[in-house]
Amino acid sequence: MLMLFRGVALVAATITVGLMAGLFYAYTCSVMPGLGQTDDRTFVGAMRRINVAILNGWFAVCFGGALVLTVLAAVLHLHREGLPVLPWIVAALVLYVVVLVITMRVNVPLNNALDAAGEPDGVADLAAVRERFEAMWVRWNLARTVACVAAFGCLAWALVLYGRIGPSGGS
Repeated sequence: MLMLFRGVALVAATITVGLMAGLFYAYTCSVMPGLGQTDDRTFVGAMRRINVAILNGWFAVCFGGALVLTVLAAVLHLHREGLPVLPWIVAALVLYVVVLVITMRVNVPLNNALDAAGEPDGVADLAAVRERFEAMWVRWNLARTVACVAAFGCLAWALVLYGRIGPSGGS
């Protein structure tokens, strides 16, 4: 039964981290380049609305769930049978914590500053607001994309190793 719980936790962690990696990747290769080609009013207005829209239950489940499920997978692999998989889960956990730190220390404060600037029609210097936001947000989003994709890769490899262990625990 423990083997089943280990497998379910590892699969769920891999899926949620993968979804987050995909979200950050989408911003990196489509959302931000697309918005980067717009005028200041459109850029600021769109980012403000995106920052509100993303705060929903689906996002929260994946964003927080990725951490919780990866921790759970690590804890469930602390026993002898799970040790071959554990370093990859721990590496993924460390990488995902890096993602969380970048998000909370850089991207969220930038989002909050953009929100505090107000509606685009009421901002005197939209170019300055955008300049304080865009380049740094894009740079750090790329960093969290790389870290999250690496975390996903670690969990994918952990699944491969888990599959090699088999139901007998590795004999």
